[in-house]
Amino acid sequence: MSRRSIVIAAAVVALIALVLTYSAFDPSASRFFPRCPFLMLTGLKCPGCGTQRAIHSLLHGNFIAAVRFNALLVVSLPLLALYGYGELVRTRHPHFYRRINSLPAIIAVFVGVMLWWILRNIMGW
Repeated sequence: MSRRSIVIAAAVVALIALVLTYSAFDPSASRFFPRCPFLMLTGLKCPGCGTQRAIHSLLHGNFIAAVRFNALLVVSLPLLALYGYGELVRTRHPHFYRRINSLPAIIAVFVGVMLWWILRNIMGW
């Protein structure tokens, strides 16, 4: 078995375990899930605050609740899928891989996350 096959198999197993965990347990009601240290220290939400609850909501088909918990996560899912695909085809389509991992793409993602971080604290999202 190749190293790539082992990595892919491990990633699939980890993903299944996470899906089962987030489906079975509600992060809002369980002490099993960690709390955001940034929120606890500052009282401000980080870009990832609400991600666990958003994932739980998405797995239960509640799209609106997921957006309320963390809109950035919901909006980012297609982008995450694109990056995952790019990683899988990086040797067959190196131009595509280089383009989605280019400096302008990285800066755009960074700026988007920073804007979300600032706006969610100013606007109370």
